[in-house]
Amino acid sequence: MGRDVPAMVFTREDRRRYRIKMQECLDAFAQMLREARFASEQPRVGLEIELNLVDEAAEPAMRNSDVLEAIADPAWDTELGRFNLEINVPPRRLTEGGPDAWESEIRAALNHADERARSVGAQLIMVGILPTLRQEHIGESALSENPRYRLLNDQVFAARGEDLRIEVDGVDRLRTYADTITPEAACTSTQFHLQVSPEEFPAYWNAAQAVAGVQIGLAANAPFLFGRELWHETRIPLFEQATDTRPQEIKVQGVRPRVWFGERWITSVFDLFEENLRYFPALLPLCDEQDPTETLERGDIPELAELSLHNGTIYRWNRPVYAVADGTPHVRVENRVLPAGPTVADTLANGAFYYGLTRALVDEERPVWSRMSFAAAEDNLHMAARHGIEARLYWPGMGEVPVPELVLRRLLPLAHRGLELSGMDTAWREPLLGIIEQRCVTARNGAVWQKEMFHHLTASPGIDRPEALRRMTRQYIDYMHLNAPAHTWPVD
Repeated sequence: MGRDVPAMVFTREDRRRYRIKMQECLDAFAQMLREARFASEQPRVGLEIELNLVDEAAEPAMRNSDVLEAIADPAWDTELGRFNLEINVPPRRLTEGGPDAWESEIRAALNHADERARSVGAQLIMVGILPTLRQEHIGESALSENPRYRLLNDQVFAARGEDLRIEVDGVDRLRTYADTITPEAACTSTQFHLQVSPEEFPAYWNAAQAVAGVQIGLAANAPFLFGRELWHETRIPLFEQATDTRPQEIKVQGVRPRVWFGERWITSVFDLFEENLRYFPALLPLCDEQDPTETLERGDIPELAELSLHNGTIYRWNRPVYAVADGTPHVRVENRVLPAGPTVADTLANGAFYYGLTRALVDEERPVWSRMSFAAAEDNLHMAARHGIEARLYWPGMGEVPVPELVLRRLLPLAHRGLELSGMDTAWREPLLGIIEQRCVTARNGAVWQKEMFHHLTASPGIDRPEALRRMTRQYIDYMHLNAPAHTWPVD
């Protein structure tokens, strides 16, 4: 969840002070790493899910403030658009509570929130991009009321100096401009968190980068935007363009984008925070009163507020996170590549695959990132976003292979092994990873179902594209509540 910020105008002095404070935070962070002050206990996992709000006609419902008030639970928060909400599921040990505990907890929270949303004329949907979203829904009036969103919007456009250009070529072609960052609100994601020791962080981050394309290929769920059929996971190109602070002339100079895969494998978590300061000017230069050096000198743990706020405005697909919980600092990998949905069952299967696979890759004698170029990992991400489960991805020792073949032959056994190493027995692993296996066997995921259902509906007399998308979305919501994995959803 984002940090709340006040509405304000920044001065040159604000930016100068902020740069100094960020460097002080980075120096304090380096000292803490040297002195091993971080939590090193058994890894914990966490989950954030972004959702859309729709009305009875499956159109966007700009009601997040009303819905939040009705839910009345601090685990829920606004997101960028008035038709967005986010839930932050409390962190836990991966094997805590038995095989059904996490699913029951998440489903209970979502069902309660949906019930409360319906009391004010809205309902929840977990999907990468809301299929019924039209361009007229995305404008300044769609920004959530929290001042941080308007402030962020103003700073992005102050840096950019011109409207955003959105271009995506898929089955259809999209060319449009936006004068706010609200197209970003169309992108709703699932974010898996993994807390590890600083010593283990580089290996886990590298592993997460290496498998990002595979994750997208398996779980793509965003094929439609503004009534057009585009990539299987249109979230990826849309998010990259919707928060881009660079005009064209700056792009061609090689300046890094704020939505960033990165450019190299790392050897320390420090590398990523140092890159943040080196390459990216501050968007929200808000200084905290705490002096990180003095805090360390008296034996306390600094919040590193400036470092964390700046990190939150750089949208890596795998983001490093520094946080303090119960007086102890920790670092974690925030895996941000996946779309929301389609179901809780699909979400937890995606999580089991990610946590198990990265654990197994970290334990390999010869890590995959020592046998694979960083550019190949990034190419995999975009190839999977474009083609979904039909993509051909590169993997060391196999060359370019279809996603289902790569997963079934090489990666699914590794995911089983990683979960076993984490203490998850066969009876628990099989149902979760069985969903991944059947996705590969059937070559079906959320994006495939959406596309098939849309074409089935448009083939019927008298149903145009908007009506087909509306009917498809309503059917999607019904199946979502049944919690049957998306590869089992019928098209009729």
